[in-house]
Amino acid sequence: MNQFRLSAGVIVVRRVAGIPHYLLVRAFNYWDFPKGMVHADEEPLAAAVREVEEETALRDLVFRWGKDFRETEPYRNGIKVARYYLAESERGEVTLLINPELGHPEHDASAWLPLDKARALLADRVKPILEWAQGIVKFVGLATTRSTDVIRLVTC
Repeated sequence: MNQFRLSAGVIVVRRVAGIPHYLLVRAFNYWDFPKGMVHADEEPLAAAVREVEEETALRDLVFRWGKDFRETEPYRNGIKVARYYLAESERGEVTLLINPELGHPEHDASAWLPLDKARALLADRVKPILEWAQGIVKFVGLATTRSTDVIRLVTC
């Protein structure tokens, strides 16, 4: 049994003027990638995709680099771990959707930022995750979409 509470999210990247930009969202003064708790019978990747859509309205993420992930060290007094996947979005329009439980969006801002600006805003525990993503994006690059790479949350 997992001893940590697992949250899952996606490092969403897109090309802006040929340069990779990463999507960050802010709650209070804390910047992070879109993420949230994995429900009891939910696969972490499905939770990550769901959270991105719920928090930003971004859909049709392209997981062109596969479904590999990285996790943070435990935080919040050692009880929580965040797992991040890497995906590309062709869309840049982010809408901070209202969380029905809160009555307002979970985040108060979003930004597409190049590596240096994203690194400057992220907490130390998330910076190694950004570096992992940048290494992949830099080495493999951003390419054209293949329909088989697209993962979409299907709701009934």
